[in-house]
Amino acid sequence: MVTTINSDMDNRLSFVTFIIEKFASSFKMDRQEAYFYLKKYGGLDYIFDCWQGLHVDNPYWAVRDIYKVCYKNGGMR
Repeated sequence: MVTTINSDMDNRLSFVTFIIEKFASSFKMDRQEAYFYLKKYGGLDYIFDCWQGLHVDNPYWAVRDIYKVCYKNGGMR
């Protein structure tokens, strides 16, 4: 049985992988470190919940917003 991912899910996953990479490069982390940081401090939940608004924004501002969420949840980078 072959399953297909609908275009909404495909767009969401593409954005999440893109923005994690941007976050990692902005804060000089590798992708895995960025992923665990975002997961620990609520950034990943924020990305999944607000991806529709974040993906139309400039990546600089999206990363900045994600950083603010993490900082408010105890992140110290």
